[in-house]
Amino acid sequence: MSVPGSKVAVVEAVQGRLDELGTPLSETTFVVFDLETTGGSAAENAITEIGAVKIRGGEVLGEFATLVDPGGPIPPFITVLTGITDAMVMAAPRIESVLPSFLEFAYGSVLVAHNASFDMGFVKAACAAHGYPPPANPVVDTVDLARRALTRDEAPNCKLATLARVLGSRTEPSHRALADARATVDVLHALIERVGSFGVHTLEELKGFVRAPTPEQQRKRHLADAVPGEPGVYVFEDGDGHVLYVGKSTSLRTRVRSYFTASETRTRIREMIGIAERVRTIVCATPLEAEVRELRLIAENKPRYNRRSRFPEKVVWLKLTAEVFPRLSVVRELKDDGAAYLGPFSSARNAEYARDALHESVPLRRCTDRITLRKGRAACVLFEIGRCGAPCEGRQSAEEYASHVKVAREAMESDVRPVERAVQARIDLLSAELRYEEAAEDRDRLASYVRTAARMQRLAALSGLTELVAARPAFAGGWELHVIRYGRLAASGVMPRGAHPALYVEALTATAETVPPGAGPTPRASAEETDVILRWLVSPGVRLVQVDGTWSEPAHGAGRLKARLDAAYPRADPGGPRTPREGRPLR
Repeated sequence: MSVPGSKVAVVEAVQGRLDELGTPLSETTFVVFDLETTGGSAAENAITEIGAVKIRGGEVLGEFATLVDPGGPIPPFITVLTGITDAMVMAAPRIESVLPSFLEFAYGSVLVAHNASFDMGFVKAACAAHGYPPPANPVVDTVDLARRALTRDEAPNCKLATLARVLGSRTEPSHRALADARATVDVLHALIERVGSFGVHTLEELKGFVRAPTPEQQRKRHLADAVPGEPGVYVFEDGDGHVLYVGKSTSLRTRVRSYFTASETRTRIREMIGIAERVRTIVCATPLEAEVRELRLIAENKPRYNRRSRFPEKVVWLKLTAEVFPRLSVVRELKDDGAAYLGPFSSARNAEYARDALHESVPLRRCTDRITLRKGRAACVLFEIGRCGAPCEGRQSAEEYASHVKVAREAMESDVRPVERAVQARIDLLSAELRYEEAAEDRDRLASYVRTAARMQRLAALSGLTELVAARPAFAGGWELHVIRYGRLAASGVMPRGAHPALYVEALTATAETVPPGAGPTPRASAEETDVILRWLVSPGVRLVQVDGTWSEPAHGAGRLKARLDAAYPRADPGGPRTPREGRPLR
């Protein structure tokens, strides 16, 4: 009913466009940032530089850049990498002064970083340390975006330098925060253009695009249909039966299914899914059996998509040769020839470090010629400086030389004190003469020797046992039982709750793999396998049931010194020796 003379407002309903259902990327404000730090751990290291660029619609709205005083010395290898020195940050503000300004600069925007988990980890750690709530900004990682938008043929990896080159960035990354942030801006713009062809035009679509499973993952979900839910090992194979990837899990079905979901974002694994045609599973009685089987399958098949594929032939050993006048030699094979071995080392360099440490304490010959009692040659300069008794020239008898060989063998197998004393004396002398770089080299040699000797002595103690049976309470009740022979897992089983243990132990040992003794500290299993077993043996709740032999480590072995070295030498290179912390002496 209408009232005469009144005006009626007519409102037309208009259906919104699809691109209005989200935030268009052209209207989204991004703050692209990068950090330089003193190391890789947010818990132990500090920020040295922050660089950020604010952009919207392809235009730069502002930049933020500052050095930050980390509150301590910058490690030399970080200075080499970034060019940031202690002198440069001496007058810089501390993070508690910089953080509020950065948070204000980033307020209301979408944070973007290359490998965002690293940079955000440091930002969150700084916020927690100084009483600020962690940033609630949405976060976009250009690494994840590149993995979805680019193929391996276009970009062999997702490093910032690689993407900047491939995508034509105007700025070359240089491990300085603002320059890297500018390069990341160019990479982000190029990737946004690329994903536009996939129908990605809003921020919500961009985030969903990164999380979405690939068509290959969706198409091959059926490979997980028949996978059981028990613990064990799973093996991805191609159409010809070649092993592509090996993994383990306490629930095979749950783990294998995760490879076909959006949570699996690793480029190499998504590539592997595209090749895989079947998943083979091996159900295991216990998690320890699954872990050991995984190690053995990786070592046997060397799957191309396992990052940690084992190559036993690439490890090296330090060998005290079995001859009239033995010497220390770096070798790749263990032989049952009566020689003493130290290892395994991950690289020849680390083996040479340990050899240098032993040579510092024991005057063994360093020539490679074979010396016999009847054949000799002229002595080298080591004799002149008192570092060798010149058995090659007949100046030292086999009996006299044997006393040095005995010390070297004991230093490798049971008593590290002579090496520790000799190397420490040289370190003290070099330090007193202000020759710190040379002293650091000697500390690296001592660390490589001690760490490897400690590990080998632990492995050799277990590998020397004819048989060990141990048990641990199972998660679902009962007991996990394992039979270990010469450091190798020979049998696994689960004893139900209330069962008679003697009968189960007798049955398990009777059906266990027959393992004969062999040469070397790890004769019948890889060092990795024996390491895994040792970790299980010292885990909470483990009980020793039977031990055939004496399980002990040498009283003067390397274990007592290793803890001190680990505290004094934070590892800078995971595969190499440790570098000393500033101001922390060895003793």
